Amino acid sequence: MTDLSAFPITRKWPAQYPDWIQLYSLPTPNGVKVSIMLEEIGLPYEPHRVGFDTNDQMSPEFLSLNPNNKIPAILDPHGPGDKPLPLFESGAILIYLADKSGQLLAQESAARYETIQWLMFQMGGIGPMFGQLGFFNKFAGKDYEDKRPRDRYVEESKRLLKVLDERLQGRDWIMGERYTIADIATFPWVRNLIGFYEAGDLVGIKDFPNVTRVLERFLARPAVMRGLEIPK
Repeated sequence: MTDLSAFPITRKWPAQYPDWIQLYSLPTPNGVKVSIMLEEIGLPYEPHRVGFDTNDQMSPEFLSLNPNNKIPAILDPHGPGDKPLPLFESGAILIYLADKSGQLLAQESAARYETIQWLMFQMGGIGPMFGQLGFFNKFAGKDYEDKRPRDRYVEESKRLLKVLDERLQGRDWIMGERYTIADIATFPWVRNLIGFYEAGDLVGIKDFPNVTRVLERFLARPAVMRGLEIPK
């Protein structure tokens, strides 16, 4: 059995199955990327809930794994060279798990880098912009009299949705027939934008039929259904 005692995070979240991948997360758009990925590829893992309501992400134990105090993060007891590997940043984790499992990321160079390109599109555009729109539409930002900040993120979110919608024209998934980590990264954010953030009408989501079509397919996948609820 693997000894993970050298990692302080296991003192706050003890590993019942120390030979499994340890997942520290919450069911947010970024968090569910990794739980969905793990459900899709079938690697054994143990989820641990990092409660924002109790500031778990600011605890010394969590910061020892991710000094950027963001979820998700993982600790793989059997990383490269069969040595434990701690890892944070959802995009990096998706690439790592794809390589470890040999699934959901092409090995051939051109398709591999094109998939990573669309993963970065989500990481650098969709995630930050949709998140800011959510803040200004649903949370404290809605009380600002000046609506220019909100409207800026509305317009940028529309632009990103248009890019995504055009990419999906005539395609089953972002990469065509092949379902990949680019889809796993992107569609939890689309779901959150029109669901939790209540911004569907604001961005005119009906104007992006390819996005809603593929979102529906994504949400119908059994692994996605499970991953969206992990950790409880």
